[in-house]
Amino acid sequence: MEKRDIFIGGAWPYANYFLHIGHFAALLPGDILAKYFRGKGDNVIYVSGSDCHGTPITERAKKENKSPREIAEYYHNEFANTFKNAGFEYDLYSATMTDHHKEYVMKQFTKMLDNGYIYEKEEAQDYCEKCEKFLSDREIVGTCPRCGGESTGDQCDTCGSSLDSSEVLDKHCKECGTKTTLKNNKHLYFKLPEFQERLQKLIDDNKNRWRKNAVGEAQKFINMGLVDRAATRQLDWGVPVPVEGYEDKRIYVWIEAVLGYLSVGKKVADERGIDFDRFMSQDNPNLLTYYVHGKDNIPFHTTIYPALIMAIKNNYRLPDYIISSAYVNLNQEKMSKSKGNLITVNELLEKFDSDTLRFYFSFKGPETNDMSCSIEDIITTHNKFLVGMLGNFVNRNLSFINKKFDGVITEANIDESIIKTTKETFDKVGNYFEKGEIRNAVSEIFEYVGLANKYYDSREPWNQVKENIEAFNDTTYTCTYMIANIANMIAPILPNASKKIKAMLDLPEYTWNETEIKGDYKINDLQIIYSRLDEQSK
Repeated sequence: MEKRDIFIGGAWPYANYFLHIGHFAALLPGDILAKYFRGKGDNVIYVSGSDCHGTPITERAKKENKSPREIAEYYHNEFANTFKNAGFEYDLYSATMTDHHKEYVMKQFTKMLDNGYIYEKEEAQDYCEKCEKFLSDREIVGTCPRCGGESTGDQCDTCGSSLDSSEVLDKHCKECGTKTTLKNNKHLYFKLPEFQERLQKLIDDNKNRWRKNAVGEAQKFINMGLVDRAATRQLDWGVPVPVEGYEDKRIYVWIEAVLGYLSVGKKVADERGIDFDRFMSQDNPNLLTYYVHGKDNIPFHTTIYPALIMAIKNNYRLPDYIISSAYVNLNQEKMSKSKGNLITVNELLEKFDSDTLRFYFSFKGPETNDMSCSIEDIITTHNKFLVGMLGNFVNRNLSFINKKFDGVITEANIDESIIKTTKETFDKVGNYFEKGEIRNAVSEIFEYVGLANKYYDSREPWNQVKENIEAFNDTTYTCTYMIANIANMIAPILPNASKKIKAMLDLPEYTWNETEIKGDYKINDLQIIYSRLDEQSK
């Protein structure tokens, strides 16, 4: 089978606070997909990075008397370490403040300008007389015209509506509280409405490949009416605008952040000697593209990012699969910093093995609906599935052999029905992975683990060893075959457990296919795969 080209983009978390469990749940499918496709032997480019520009970072820098770069670098390094500790394996985890990203974005911005999709407009903009500066939308606070709730200049905190600052009522400067005035200022704008028909076609063509919430949110965004969007901001922290007269402004983060997929993807491709333009071409019949993110990022990936690709006219593939998660609540409550109920990934990694979290958020994750997470539920899930099913099957088989036969597994016959089921399981699980249906994939894997436990119990090897040694050897060898294949099946989800099992039986490195076993096996350094957790783990 010919190798495929797989591009996976994980959303870029904003570098002004630690990663929380919502980030983890939303981004985990990207790493699982990357591990799966690598196991298939495909050409995978899996990238992400930290979103380092924008007003919230500059505001935080002012409060902490630091530079925006210091804030962004601190959280970028935190993110990189957190992802590593959680078992994520990006080909490159970068940042929007890197030179290669800035140069790439400026080049693409110029292309969009040359292609006629960016234009200059002078208009009245909110100005703070006291601070003596034009205000970006995030530097404005006011009242939402739709629900009457408190809003910033771009979004209502109450009803979640996206807003233009001109719509917001009773506007004040967020920093000093002074009522804003209007003053003429020039900016560059992106002609988003020019792509309405093509974006609608993109949604219609992908209703069976994008997640339902992605289709719904994308359609809602288009139905609200696309408008020209400001492409520049009055900031000094960000990607420079490659246009004379705009030295005091920066490219708006909504443009440059999503282009990070391409800037970092190209860097990875260049380092491997791959022609990125050919790799990402819509004419590449072997290419599949996946974009992995949370619900709040859907419009940026389903409408804005595709529109930018169309505006650049580089013939790149538009998103094939949108893997958009719903929200994660903590103990039935929506998480927020202000409520103080936001739990970080680092805090969970101090309590639990990364495999435990990877399993929990893939098996119970917010794939189609919001989920509620609790420490108690993580413990219960770990004990039931990782200890009670997976660990139980592996350890009782290998412990018995270690005790009775000094760890030597004698070659024997493998049950043909088990071989058939194993091959079918790889096909089913692989099909789920490729559609981005992670929960179904994990459920199918644990159906197989359940079958393995039932097979072991039905054969009663503890009696066979006394009554019929040949039957015992057949049972044990069949179970060893299942253990070897379970080690491959779980590798994208549970990389630590997979490596432990492979080390104990000296099995070959992970690949996504049925593993054949031959000859005798000697158990090396028998280990407990997972230990039971109790309430004290909280």
